[in-house]
Amino acid sequence: MRRALLICIALVLGAEVFSQDKLTTFILVRHAEKMMDGSKNPALTEIGMQRAQRLVTLLAKTQVDAIYSTNFQRTQQTVSPLAKAKGLSISTYDPSGMIAIDKIFAEHAGHTVVICGHSNNIPSIVNYLTASQKFNDFADDEYGNILIVTVSSIGKSASVTWLSY
Repeated sequence: MRRALLICIALVLGAEVFSQDKLTTFILVRHAEKMMDGSKNPALTEIGMQRAQRLVTLLAKTQVDAIYSTNFQRTQQTVSPLAKAKGLSISTYDPSGMIAIDKIFAEHAGHTVVICGHSNNIPSIVNYLTASQKFNDFADDEYGNILIVTVSSIGKSASVTWLSY
C-alpha cells in the first residue's frame, strides 16, 4: 500500500513538473530587403527600412526579452528599430552552427527571443528547434517571413507559426 502511494505521488509530481516546463518562444526573422551593391555586407534598401519598421508595429504588444542578430548591417538594421522600441540592446550570434542557439536557449529559457538571420540559417534554426527537416532555405527575394517557434526544450514539443509581414 505504501509503495502504491509513493508511486501515485511520484506520478502526480512528475506531471506537475512537466506541466511547469518553461516555454521559450523564438521569433525568427530573415533580414529585410538589402541593397544589391555587390558587397558582402550591404545595408537595407528604403523598402527594407520600411519593413523593419513594420516589424516594430507587428511586435508592439509582444513581450520581447532579448534580440539577437548576426554581425551584418542588413540583420542589425532589420532589428535595430525593434530594439530601440523595446529598450533592448542587440546581441550578436554566430550563424554558422547551432551552438549559439543552445546558448541563447539556455540563457533565455522561459522567455521570448527575437533572432534575425539569413535565408539559409533561419530555416536551419527552425529545423534544429523542432528536430525536423521540414523547412527549406528561403528564396533570395523572400524577405517577409517570420517563424515563431515555441519549445519546452530543443527538439521536443515544438509548435511553429509561420507569418508574413
